Amino acid sequence: MFPISAGIAPDGASIEIRLLEKQHAEELFQLIEINRASLRQWLPWLDWSNSPADTAEHIRLSLQRFNESNGFSAGIWIDGKLAGAIGVHAVDARHRSSSLGYWLAEHARGRGYMTQACRAVIDAAFEHYHLHRIEIRCATGNEKSCAIPIRLGCTYEGTLREAEWLYDHFVDLRVYSMLEQDWPRHHAQPAPSA
Repeated sequence: MFPISAGIAPDGASIEIRLLEKQHAEELFQLIEINRASLRQWLPWLDWSNSPADTAEHIRLSLQRFNESNGFSAGIWIDGKLAGAIGVHAVDARHRSSSLGYWLAEHARGRGYMTQACRAVIDAAFEHYHLHRIEIRCATGNEKSCAIPIRLGCTYEGTLREAEWLYDHFVDLRVYSMLEQDWPRHHAQPAPSA
């Protein structure tokens, strides 16, 4: 399944998705540290990632899930440099469904990298896990993140009110989905430029 090529971005950068492994813990933690303030605005897990050891434990658990065919956490490499992470959350085998999570370093945002990474991971997830449905949930105020499932052709299903605790307050989550029968026609379209 890995590595997954997400192709070449409009600016010519190559995008590759690789499974996160133990040797990536320090590099991933440093990337989180550099971007902690901006990531904390929308991601609820920053307080659980305070050291390279915390990151290594996350990677260990993710590898365990991957080995059990129950999702994964992967790094996003732009031109060979780690720039973010993307993952398929726990797989509901009975209902053949899962969801996607992702984040990108500030310096790599706004260039279409994450849209291409999500497209490649959705493609691989439908094929590898034989999923019927994939969800993406984004905080309502996180317009850049919400734009990604829209560009991918996902269906907006509604808003879950106060569905996630974000450090000191609740946030509403927009729910987007893609079904396996709808994916091929979107996958065949050229990648959007943003």
